[in-house]
Amino acid sequence: MKYAILGDIHANLPALEAVLADAEAQKVTHFACLGDVVGYNGDPSACLKLIRELGCPVVRGNHDHYCSHAESLESFHPLAATVVDWTRKQLSDEEQAYLRNLSMVEPVETFTIVHSTLDTPSSWAYVFDNLEAEANFNYQVRSVCFYGHTHVPMAFEKTDAIRSGLYSKLRVTVGRKYFVNAGSVGQPRDGDSRSAYVIYDMINNMIELRRVPYDIERAQKQIRAMGLPERLAARLAVGR
Repeated sequence: MKYAILGDIHANLPALEAVLADAEAQKVTHFACLGDVVGYNGDPSACLKLIRELGCPVVRGNHDHYCSHAESLESFHPLAATVVDWTRKQLSDEEQAYLRNLSMVEPVETFTIVHSTLDTPSSWAYVFDNLEAEANFNYQVRSVCFYGHTHVPMAFEKTDAIRSGLYSKLRVTVGRKYFVNAGSVGQPRDGDSRSAYVIYDMINNMIELRRVPYDIERAQKQIRAMGLPERLAARLAVGR
């Protein structure tokens, strides 16, 4: 059984299409989504449609939340808030209801998925270091948990202590816990403009980070056509 773990798609249709094609080529059998299907880019409804057609477990990200709730955006970066406000107008009532009803945390087979952290999932905390990961591990029952939100693929491994860092392949060992960021499909922020997602081979206990090139110019063209801020188009080319 091979799971494709997709996160932070952020309404980037060309990136999502490229990742789904790569997953098919890798003979993936199942999917799971770490949230933030919408936000930042120009194809929210189309991306949401593709994810829903997969029939896979999906958790709610902060952009999914604010795009489906009429809540204040004071805590948002002004750039993000602009797109949230625009996205609210693009989504149908039914699409917003779908996003609004997504769970914060979902068990999947032998692993767990969450957008931010297991300890306070609705606070949308960012995990970049061992101290931040420690709080999550205190609530992590299953050996593997995948998360998103930071757009930076990192892995934390807990035995007696916590080890962390970048990864390309990671073997899951009995008796250890793993908190793994799958990177971002639609807006990478680690200096690599290619889409990122993870394949979890549950038979061979192997987690693999995949990087997939996609048509960035097409995504940029859609951002501009929708009248969204130019900075959102420019950042895709540099992976920031």
